[in-house]
Amino acid sequence: MIRVDRRLFEHFDVVLMLLIFLVCMMAFFNLYSASFPPKAYGSQPYVKQGYFFLMAFTAFIFIISFDYQVLHFWNYPIYAIVIALLVLAETIGNTAGGAQRWIDLGFFKLQPSEPAKLILIITLASYFSRKEVHEGYSIKDLLVPVILTAIPFVLILLQPDLGTAMMLGIIFVSMAMFARLRMSTYIIMGSLALSLGIFAWEKILKPYQKQRIFTFLEPEKDPMGHGYQVLQSKIAIGSGGKFGKGYMEGTQGHLHFLPERHTDFAFSVWGEEWGFAGSVILVGTYFLLIMWGLYVAMYAKDRFGVLLAYGVVMLIFWQAVINLCMVLGFLPVVGIPLPLFSYGGSSLMTTMLGLGLLMNVRMRRFQNSMSRD
Repeated sequence: MIRVDRRLFEHFDVVLMLLIFLVCMMAFFNLYSASFPPKAYGSQPYVKQGYFFLMAFTAFIFIISFDYQVLHFWNYPIYAIVIALLVLAETIGNTAGGAQRWIDLGFFKLQPSEPAKLILIITLASYFSRKEVHEGYSIKDLLVPVILTAIPFVLILLQPDLGTAMMLGIIFVSMAMFARLRMSTYIIMGSLALSLGIFAWEKILKPYQKQRIFTFLEPEKDPMGHGYQVLQSKIAIGSGGKFGKGYMEGTQGHLHFLPERHTDFAFSVWGEEWGFAGSVILVGTYFLLIMWGLYVAMYAKDRFGVLLAYGVVMLIFWQAVINLCMVLGFLPVVGIPLPLFSYGGSSLMTTMLGLGLLMNVRMRRFQNSMSRD
C-alpha cells in the first residue's frame, strides 16, 4: 500500500508557487496584448499558451509527486532519450526559419533542445554529487561532464541554434564552478575557451550569426535591416517612460513595428505598456524567484538536491539576464526566451519542470529525519 506522508503537503512552498503564479499571470496578460489584434484564422497565441500553461502545470504536479532522488538512478537513460530526440529532430524534424529544431507530435511541436537543458542539469548534478573532490576538480575529473555537455551542444549547434547551445555551455560552467574547481583548472578552461572562441569565429559561425554581433555593436548602421529588431525594441521600451502608455495601448507592438513581440521581444511590449515602474515589478519578481531558489538550494537535504536546485536557478537566471540584455541592446540577438514570459510550449514546459524539481527539493528537505519504516 502506498502511503503519502502528510508532511509533503505541510512543506509545500507557498512562496515559490506564488512567485511562479505572478510571473505566469503577467506573461499571459502581456501575450494577449502582444497578440492583438487577433488573427483572422487559426488559434490565437494566447489561447495556445493557455493550453501550454495547463500542460506545464500538469507536468509540475507530476514532477513533485515522486522523490527527486530517483533521478539519481534514471538520469543517464533519460539523457540517452533526449540525445535520441535531438538526432531525430536533426534528421526528420520540421524546419522553420532555416532551422530544423522541432518534432511534430500532432497536438504539440516539441523542441528537444529545450528539455536538453534541464536533462543536462540533472546529469551534471548526479555526476558531481557522486564524484565529490574536496580539493577541487581537475581537468581530468571534468572529462566526463565535458563529454556529456559536448554531445547535445554539437547536435543543437547543427540545427543551427547557437543561443540554446550556448546555454548548455553556460550551465556546465556555472555548475562546475559551484562544485569547486582547482585554480589550474580555471586557467586551462579560460585558455581553451579563448581558443575555441577564435576557432568558432573563423570556422563555425555562419555569416548571419556574425552579422548579429556586428549589429549588436552598431545597430544604427543598418536600421532597416539587421539592426531593425534591436532599434525597435529600444524605442518601444524607451517610449514607455515612467508608467507606460497603458495596457494594450503600445504603438510599437500593435502597429507591428516590433517584430517577434510575443516571443523573444515579449519584454519590449511590457516595457512600452507598463513603463519603468512595471518593468521594475517584473524584474523584481524574477529577482525574488532567483533568490528564493538559492534559498531552497541552501537548505536541500543532500548534495544532489543542492546541485539540482542550483542548476535550475542558474538556468532561469542566465536566460532572463541574456534575454533582457538582448532586448535592451546590451547583447546580440541570439533567440533566448524570457523564462515563463515568452511564448513557446517547449520553453514553458522545460521551465515549469525545472521549477517542479525546485519545489520537489524544497518539499523533501525534512526527509533525512523521517522514519524509514
